[in-house]
Amino acid sequence: MGENEHAANWEKYCRFIEVLNPCMDDYLYIYDMQKDFYQISPGALKRFKIQTNPFHNVVDGMHRFVYPEDMDMLAEDIEKLISGEKEFHNLQYRWLDHEGKPIWINCRGRALKDEQGRPEFLIGCINEIGEKQKADNTSGLLGESSLMTYMQEFAPKLPDGYILRMGIDNFKEINENRGIEYGDMILRKTAECIESVILPGQKLYRMVADEFIVVDFLGGSTRKAYKLYKKIQQKIGEFIEDNQYEAVYTISGGILSCSQMEDHSFSTIMKLSEFSLNEAKRKGKNRSYVFDEKVYQDFLGKKRLVSVMRQAIYNNFEGFEVYFQPIVDAETGKLKSAETLLRFQSEETGTIPPVVFIPLLEETGLIIPVGKWVLKQACFRCQEIQKNIPDFRVSVNLSYVQVKKSNVLKEIISNVEKYELEPGSLMIELTESGFLESDSNFIKLCDGLKENGIVLALDDFGTGYSNFHYLYDLSPNVIKIDRSFTVKALQNTYEHALLEHIIQMIHSIKLRICIEGIETDEELAKINVLGPDFIQGYFFGKPCPYDVFYENHVRTAGLE
Repeated sequence: MGENEHAANWEKYCRFIEVLNPCMDDYLYIYDMQKDFYQISPGALKRFKIQTNPFHNVVDGMHRFVYPEDMDMLAEDIEKLISGEKEFHNLQYRWLDHEGKPIWINCRGRALKDEQGRPEFLIGCINEIGEKQKADNTSGLLGESSLMTYMQEFAPKLPDGYILRMGIDNFKEINENRGIEYGDMILRKTAECIESVILPGQKLYRMVADEFIVVDFLGGSTRKAYKLYKKIQQKIGEFIEDNQYEAVYTISGGILSCSQMEDHSFSTIMKLSEFSLNEAKRKGKNRSYVFDEKVYQDFLGKKRLVSVMRQAIYNNFEGFEVYFQPIVDAETGKLKSAETLLRFQSEETGTIPPVVFIPLLEETGLIIPVGKWVLKQACFRCQEIQKNIPDFRVSVNLSYVQVKKSNVLKEIISNVEKYELEPGSLMIELTESGFLESDSNFIKLCDGLKENGIVLALDDFGTGYSNFHYLYDLSPNVIKIDRSFTVKALQNTYEHALLEHIIQMIHSIKLRICIEGIETDEELAKINVLGPDFIQGYFFGKPCPYDVFYENHVRTAGLE
């Protein structure tokens, strides 16, 4: 074959790519293995970090857009094609987009030979194997990438209307209990229920897993979105009834108003609609939720706070501090112990109230490493204080997360031994409201504490469920009465009598009681008449850093 014929074939194949390019999403390419020349569908230049098209010196040129770790594998395969060792190219590897992000592709091609049997051209196709599907065969609906294409038609600003994102509640349980095929049937029927009530011009898409999105660019309001959601609920209820209640399920919905959003990018729409759906599920499921910017900003603020606290933990708990509040003997007024209380602050967030940051530590599981640190600090300080007050005791609050998800009993015993404390020098405080869903975990912990001589206190008694059987199941050593109950007893005759009977009952079963929240002389006098064992409150001292606590309480107590 002469040079002219070779060039003619090259032009023919390039023209073929040019003609087919608008007709397909994949990328066609031709590689002249004899002239070392490469051309690909023009659309690839928009997607990948390809600088010129066509280009010479193919292997060197591919270094600019092929993921570095995959380059040797690709070069080896190209060498085998050029040498004639293989005729088919089928390789899965990564190309780089314009931001340098690796994109998985499948590159296939067939080597064509010239009249002398030498490899001449490699012609093939490249497709993204990680790309999201444009349609879903299970539900019969278009998918997320099709939704993105539809929204991009209106860029940069969407028309007035709404986005309704819905998700089947507890769909995983349907798959687990009835099988995946049955779950697929539920998805199809749910799609049919939604399709049967949407208006002409509204569009329905299947998202990930069990989620669907209705797009209304007809000027619909959030009120109309809510009415549509209620119609969908009704249709699903009718299907469940027709299906003889074989699978009873509900659907939640998150609603966005297009006119109330500033950023109309696809990624933002997906992020905010997902947040709205999650809020609906968090609030109890089987309901809808309309996006609220203030709530969303609070959500982002909590995420930032979690990030700051996580970094603080990595930096040796920088920003966390253990405060101490005195607990005195009710009869003598002398310091007997102190409750350790966690505080947190940073340059970025300032001082954060415990009522804000502790629930976030529990939700994320960060309370486990922080709890270990608090326990260590408490035992270390107790050892120091006992040099002045030999029978001093320190109390530490445990989170239900620590009890359920870590071997906290081992940590407690280990720290008591490490700091050479008598077991009775440490008191563990548990809050009754955390017990209901974790009875076995708490009972096991309490049994372990008793076996090892650790003192157990039932905290905030009277504010939660007040199930008296916990007094017998857990057998605590001390009961702590929360300030909210104390205030009622100081202001109300009935509550005062109730507290008196509780104290008598506690003493009758050989337990001791601590009254929290005493702030004045008058309050102290009224409470002391009832015969408590210990008193805690601002009257004796507010929570404070260790150095302040030692100077104001420990040093003076040691001089008595």
